[in-house]
Amino acid sequence: MILVIDNYDSFTYNIVQYILEMTEDVKGVRNDKIDLAGIAELNPAALVISSGPGRPESAGISLEAIKEYANKIPVLGISLGHQAVAQAFGGSIVKAKRVMHGKTSDISCDGEGIFRGFGSGTFKAMCYHSLVVDEASLPSCFVVSARASDGEIMGLRHKDYKLEGVQFHPESIMTTAGKRIIRNFINLVNESQDC
Repeated sequence: MILVIDNYDSFTYNIVQYILEMTEDVKGVRNDKIDLAGIAELNPAALVISSGPGRPESAGISLEAIKEYANKIPVLGISLGHQAVAQAFGGSIVKAKRVMHGKTSDISCDGEGIFRGFGSGTFKAMCYHSLVVDEASLPSCFVVSARASDGEIMGLRHKDYKLEGVQFHPESIMTTAGKRIIRNFINLVNESQDC
């Protein structure tokens, strides 16, 4: 089962729907309606940490869940969830160069992990953020997996764990490769269960 931690964002429903197109075993839960014991009871195969308002430290169980499960199961952070992934390992969150609320951006990626099969091309993605991961504070355990045309970090991947984050919204219809990214994450989940 893939557990989606909902950080009170209207896009969370879209994430769940995308996942449901690829697997029937998904559950969404609000970030303040579950604790680590509750997550353990559910025994998820993977976590998705959704977007939402505010900063990672205000995102309920999100930071704790990442710290607890990053080395155990695949985890994908989206927007606020992406920021939480970085912060859980010591990264800082800062104001973006440009506020990107409801704007598309050209994203380049490394073609690995959730970007497997993308090559070195670019794609359009919908962004809704005013905060980003500070590259200067990014822990060495991460690689930058995607960038916006202005250089801002749009994706990161842990070097040793199946832990990834994207600043943009793959669940938006305006993200041209969104379903492919979610499909690649589901494939990572399936691969980890086959081990």
